[in-house]
Amino acid sequence: MPKVTIHHLEVRFQVDGDDGAVFTRLFNQHIQAWAKLYEDQCARAKHTETERRFGDAEGHS
Repeated sequence: MPKVTIHHLEVRFQVDGDDGAVFTRLFNQHIQAWAKLYEDQCARAKHTETERRFGDAEGHS
């Protein structure tokens, strides 16, 4: 997974309770969803590349 550098991030929200805990919970939910999508995309790309190589190998036999 490539590294991501966030240079500036400003988040404003109003919540009842501990702001830090709410931010952490929401951030974790969204970063996990992003990571799942990214991993799925990488797996599809790898699968496609594997199929492409397999097809190329068959053509040269």
